[in-house]
Amino acid sequence: MGLLKFERRDIILIVGIFLVVLGITQYIPFQYSVLIGIFFYFVVKIYVEKRRQSIANAVGDGICMECGSRIIDKKCPKCDYFQE
Repeated sequence: MGLLKFERRDIILIVGIFLVVLGITQYIPFQYSVLIGIFFYFVVKIYVEKRRQSIANAVGDGICMECGSRIIDKKCPKCDYFQE
């Protein structure tokens, strides 16, 4: 289950959320702002993973370099149709 594996760019996400937590501590207690920061982290990670999966499903086997359509069964439905 690689849903929440740590990647190198997560450091930027953590720093950004840390700055948000520091910013909202002016208005709410620190404990609540930390909980909000943790919630933001997991929501962003889950959103990115779901988006990555949807892109992988949309691409399938790949994209045709000629017309840009989705490749099905290692053939482009548009280009292979015109060649026959």
